Amino acid sequence: MWDLLLGGCADILNPHVLGMMLVGTVFGIIGGATPGISGAMTLALFLPLSFGFNSVTSLALMISLYVGSMSGGLISAVLLKIPGTPAAMATTFDGAPMAEKGEAGRALGIGIVFSFIGGIISIVLLSIMAPLLAKVTLQFSYYEYFAVGIFALTIISAVGSGSMLKSLIGAVIGFFISFVGVGSISPFPRYTFGLKDLRGGFNILTVMIGFYAVSQLLNAGNRELGTDQGKVLKFRMKGFGFSLKEMKEQTGNAILSALIGVGIGILPGLGGSVSNLAAYAAVKKKSHYPEKFGTGIIDGIVASETSNNATVGGAMIPLMTLGIPGDNTTAILLAAFMIHGITPGPLLFEKEARLVYSVFAAALLAHFFMLVVEYFGIRIFVRILTIKSYILLPVVAALCGVGAYTVNNRIFDVWCMIGFGLLGFALEKLGFSLATVILGMILGPIIELNYCRGMQRSLGNFVPFLTSPISGTILAATAIIVIAACIRAVRQRQTA
Repeated sequence: MWDLLLGGCADILNPHVLGMMLVGTVFGIIGGATPGISGAMTLALFLPLSFGFNSVTSLALMISLYVGSMSGGLISAVLLKIPGTPAAMATTFDGAPMAEKGEAGRALGIGIVFSFIGGIISIVLLSIMAPLLAKVTLQFSYYEYFAVGIFALTIISAVGSGSMLKSLIGAVIGFFISFVGVGSISPFPRYTFGLKDLRGGFNILTVMIGFYAVSQLLNAGNRELGTDQGKVLKFRMKGFGFSLKEMKEQTGNAILSALIGVGIGILPGLGGSVSNLAAYAAVKKKSHYPEKFGTGIIDGIVASETSNNATVGGAMIPLMTLGIPGDNTTAILLAAFMIHGITPGPLLFEKEARLVYSVFAAALLAHFFMLVVEYFGIRIFVRILTIKSYILLPVVAALCGVGAYTVNNRIFDVWCMIGFGLLGFALEKLGFSLATVILGMILGPIIELNYCRGMQRSLGNFVPFLTSPISGTILAATAIIVIAACIRAVRQRQTA
């Protein structure tokens, strides 16, 4: 183990890798801090660039972007009263009032430090839990992988926001997208309509750029240009703005929020957008002065920023052990694995053990980069917030087109990117969740392949899927979640 850990650290402590991690952290913070440019969009824009690097450099870059974007949202949440990402929504509750009282620098310092703390806790738990979970999942057969795929789709559909029916429809749409091209079992092309370019299916890079970048550009263009910019509040930073005593007082809140962040991060499809609100509510409930929340106290910032950064490690646990992304951003991380021919899952810990520890080391080091870069570069990032949408968005659009074209050097991928961007824009307007569509697309081949192989193994009998202890338990839990979600939906309608 120690040899693998030292080898992984050696791979990361390379000048080229460190340089790319620094670039990733800086641009991740910029993407997270800029309203309208989410962390998922930032990773989608850099995904084609990572294709030209080796696997260690590519994954280190993407993880640095992930960490930077998760924390960057607090900058606009405090100074603009607009969360740069959904994961910083709860940060505005107390961060903005603190800024109005002239304590913007203090709010930023608290957010930066506890983002770092939450991230470190989650990476430590990731490095402990992931290898143990991988040993368990090595016992999985086709039946269990099929059940886990169905369970993941159900979780995101049942516990996510919005209509469960629309979430399931979104997953089915993702399934159909994944079925285009030559089948996983049979060598016959499906839904290609005679087009040779579709025989290999849709390239995951073009789909990601379309859904997470182009659709968001269309959403931004649908608003009046400049409406997402507010007046950036002035601030002063002296140190991190709080004392060691205050930090000790917040230890309990930080640990609770980190555990909530990791736990929610493990559940597919939720991520920081849910964990920051859940942690804020939990810390407020246990507080001796809940009436002060929302008036500008550090407890609220600690809860939000610790939890949303803790989802980084939590979301990577199902990604690396089961090949199931925990949220939108880890879905793009999964694409980064796939374009380098690496299949996340339990076998990854046996076949690519050194790479696994390189990922752990990169995730840990990225948080140190985030702490330093965000603190010393905060004034530069604030200046970027003043750039108007009508200047920024055309640049992003051009990067989308270039990124899609460079995947296979063909204009067909650019048209696919535009098509998926329009599809994503339409689905969001109709109330569908893009996360369910993406998860359906990623899990579709996994579910199909394991279902077909399981049916071949059982000679066409579905009963072993139910009688296998682990598979049966997972499918039973899936059924319970669906029933509970249906009951909840009925009660909400009755209440309304």
